Amino acid sequence: MTTYLLAGGGTAGHVNPLLATADAIVAAHPGAEVIVLGTSEGLETRLVPQRGYELVTIEKVPFPRRPNGAALRFPAKFRRAVKRVRRLIAERGVDVVVGFGGFASTPAYVAARGRVPVVVHEANSMPGLANKLGARWAAASAIVFPNTPLRGGQLIGMPLRREIAQLDRSAARPEAIEYFGLDANRKTLVVTGGSQGAKRINETIRELAPRIVGQSHGANEWQILHIVGRLSPFEDPQIPHYHVIEYCDRMELALAVADLIVSRAGASTVSELAALGLPALYVPYAVGNGEQAKNIASLLDANAALTVKDGEFTPDNAAAQVFPLLADDEAREALGERAAKPGIRDAAERMVTLIDGTLR
Repeated sequence: MTTYLLAGGGTAGHVNPLLATADAIVAAHPGAEVIVLGTSEGLETRLVPQRGYELVTIEKVPFPRRPNGAALRFPAKFRRAVKRVRRLIAERGVDVVVGFGGFASTPAYVAARGRVPVVVHEANSMPGLANKLGARWAAASAIVFPNTPLRGGQLIGMPLRREIAQLDRSAARPEAIEYFGLDANRKTLVVTGGSQGAKRINETIRELAPRIVGQSHGANEWQILHIVGRLSPFEDPQIPHYHVIEYCDRMELALAVADLIVSRAGASTVSELAALGLPALYVPYAVGNGEQAKNIASLLDANAALTVKDGEFTPDNAAAQVFPLLADDEAREALGERAAKPGIRDAAERMVTLIDGTLR
């Protein structure tokens, strides 16, 4: 029996591909043992047990970025975390460590070095510190985007949740129409800024909503499913055919009913939309290191997506991009077909193949 230690957590961007890989491991090797290594502060504390996997936690040890008290305490805390993982590897007979980034991955990479193979999965176009380190001695490294500068990175794609990877959009559409209370005779624009929301997207779409739903665009009448997020204050104008929800826990149904998407450009979102061949207008998050813009670079190069900078996503600019697509079924279909070409649905299975290749 092979024992896999999957390390990662903190955010959904780390936890979801980890869990998708875990599911694919169990599907391929029913007798395998899967252990997940995380911290007690991330989403993994809820999502991993819900999925039925064993979670082992270590102390969260952020890498110090400035000389302060935390930097002085870091070496001892990091050594303790590494020691705990080494003991786990020895006691449980771990055969391979697979890291997905985040606070738990760095101690796991160091603990595994010279003991068992290390496999790294980098979800973003700009690798994090943990995965840059792990890739230095990894037996194999996987990337999602072709422009990701990770040592030895093989283009595997984003391991997707089964609900997305196996989604039959046409078959699921009737359920989606009923679930969201939509009109089956109208096409649907799905808008999302992620679970927390996106103020710029929310305000612009709300202003455009009366024009989107209140008039015909070519031969089409449209409705909007707007997922506004939990942290972005939003006043619903109560317009017919403009459906506002705070959070969507059945995102696969939202994607099933979507004829066009306006979205942020997080790695998971971009991977899901491409895998499903959905026409999308991306509004990358402008704060941080600019990785969201890099996430869609290859799609833009292939004319497989549209984009507007966050600061330029005003009603006039948004209308200039969105309204022609609302009226042109062939243009939307062609955009989706181009997006599907680099899209990968079986990345989780590809990851299992890559991991198992290090065990031979």
